[in-house]
Amino acid sequence: MIDAVGNPQSILLLGGTSEIGLAAVEAFAGDRPLRVILAARPSARLDGAKVRLESRGCAVETLDFEALALDTHPEVVEKAFAAGDVDVTIVAFGLLGDNEQAWTDVPTAVELAQVNYTAAVSVGVAVGDKLKAQGHGSLVALSSVAGERARRSNFVYGSTKAGLDAFYTGLTEALRPFGVTVSVVRPGFVHTKMTEGLKAAPLSTTPEAVAEVIVDAVRGKKELVWAPGPLRFVMSALRHVPRPIFRRLPL
Repeated sequence: MIDAVGNPQSILLLGGTSEIGLAAVEAFAGDRPLRVILAARPSARLDGAKVRLESRGCAVETLDFEALALDTHPEVVEKAFAAGDVDVTIVAFGLLGDNEQAWTDVPTAVELAQVNYTAAVSVGVAVGDKLKAQGHGSLVALSSVAGERARRSNFVYGSTKAGLDAFYTGLTEALRPFGVTVSVVRPGFVHTKMTEGLKAAPLSTTPEAVAEVIVDAVRGKKELVWAPGPLRFVMSALRHVPRPIFRRLPL
């Protein structure tokens, strides 16, 4: 159980090779050793993530998780909770994709929608049921500022994050009476392998900086946060820009 100062004893990372997710686990592990469950496809990256966290004193278990294998999600979540309560669950998997291909190629668009939205809803329902039963815990969903207003440059990706954001925002309300906190985290441009080679947007950030926001959200039971924080005001302004002007902005 999360202690009085917000330190968890166990973390489930769905998207076990996510740079942001792993940075968040390490940030929590800076305070004490953790029991960590990394759920991802078997790979050298997953093996490396396990070793990385074990070097920090964490007890690490790995689970085979495939976002597109929706029928397997309940079993994966069941296994993750089999050894005891999970204090923090981070939903950190996703695809960025190529927007120009995504809006002109059906399989690409469908894959983005299924991984970023459908699979996120699937695990959210399964994890939410477990957290409701245990009567405590924190669920963190990595959304994106791209979901706050569709832009020509990445509207397919943005639409999937808008759906994820809406679902977990609603789940916040549904799980609150059961002692569970849901935190929706909206990062801007983050320097990761996923964004490598892309032009950085203003207020770009790092996985470690987003991790600090996640830790603060869990400890403070914050339900909606931006990374970095000033993006909240930027996006608030952009949401009210008239569409004819918005489409001319260099976004």
